[in-house]
Amino acid sequence: MTLDIDGMSVLDRRRIEAMVLGPVIRAFQGEFGEERTNEIVRGVMEGIAREQGRELAERVGDDGLESMSASKGAWRRNNALETEVLAGDAQRYEFNVTRCRYAEMYQEIGYGDLGALLSCARDFAFSEGFNPGITLERRHTIMSGDPICDFRYRVGPVSESGRGEDSRGSGGDDEADSGRGASEKS
Repeated sequence: MTLDIDGMSVLDRRRIEAMVLGPVIRAFQGEFGEERTNEIVRGVMEGIAREQGRELAERVGDDGLESMSASKGAWRRNNALETEVLAGDAQRYEFNVTRCRYAEMYQEIGYGDLGALLSCARDFAFSEGFNPGITLERRHTIMSGDPICDFRYRVGPVSESGRGEDSRGSGGDDEADSGRGASEKS
């Protein structure tokens, strides 16, 4: 029997990953300290996301912002995210996540504090891997207790205060949505 990992929702993949990695991370935190362990895990997650971004750009044959956002259905599958699209064109894609089942799932399985590390740490690196000219600004995240995640993708540089070394988390990977212009529940 072959497992079709690409056919799974990202939410299901993250649950499986967390159930395996959560206890391992906790053990390493106990042995080597939380700060150092989290730093290593974050680096690994970012490396994986960067490579996944490159692979997606190759698979779709285009590294434009519209192609990236149109190719992200797996992140929304099974109503994993509810989003409100604010703007979208070739130069910018802005949306808010108003409900994040990734954050809910991590809380449910007892790893709410690891959600940002296992999922949200990937968001910025994914877009960098897809196209280094696409930048993400995010100041608020549901994972950190905010009411929304505010994703602001742009082609070109991001403002000094809004870059993406956001360690607060967002709930689930680079949750772009293919909808444009109007509010949409995914």
